Amino acid sequence: MKVMTKNLKISLALVAVALAVVGALLAGNRTQDVSAEAPATTGGSEGTPSATASVLVRPDSHRLSTAKDGKVTVVEFLDLECESCRAAFPDVERLREEYKGRVTFVIRYFPIPSHRNAELAARTVEAAARQGRVEAMYKKMYETQESWGDQQVSHEETFRGFARELGLDMKKFEADWKDPATAERVEKDRRDGIALGVQGTPTFFVNGHRPQIGSLADFRAAIDAELAK
Repeated sequence: MKVMTKNLKISLALVAVALAVVGALLAGNRTQDVSAEAPATTGGSEGTPSATASVLVRPDSHRLSTAKDGKVTVVEFLDLECESCRAAFPDVERLREEYKGRVTFVIRYFPIPSHRNAELAARTVEAAARQGRVEAMYKKMYETQESWGDQQVSHEETFRGFARELGLDMKKFEADWKDPATAERVEKDRRDGIALGVQGTPTFFVNGHRPQIGSLADFRAAIDAELAK
């Protein structure tokens, strides 16, 4: 009886070891999957697979610059009230100039809920887009952000003033600005961003990949690597 008890203990110990090994392997696989799909942090994330092209760039997505060959596309999910996005804005503009005709630059809305005027600003840009002035309003937002950003009061009148300054048809602007379809257009971008793992802004994709971008040089290197393929 004692021998049987001893054998039973040995058997149970072997089973426990086997389960531990299987558990460790499963945990390792889960860790690998999570890291492969890890959401981007502000400025981008490394080690992520190519994003689904149809979600990354929609037919109605706004292209600030377009490359004829379509070989390289940079997509930015942005929050117009985000200070980091404003800090990245000059570099994006510089790259647009440097890679003019060779790289397509696309902007997608990703307003952060804690930013009081981010969604309103996105709707303002979208309403301007309906009059062919998306780039002008997008630039206006970043150039003036210090005067209206990071505040807990509505800047509706401020944005209305921007529309006047750009010479927009104000009757049409007001109608488009308040149109539920405009809010839905902004929200659609945000949903796509969430589906792609975006959590912070700005988040950049270069040909569907989220590179590590810590500097302008890093950004150039990511673009050059795709152009060289």
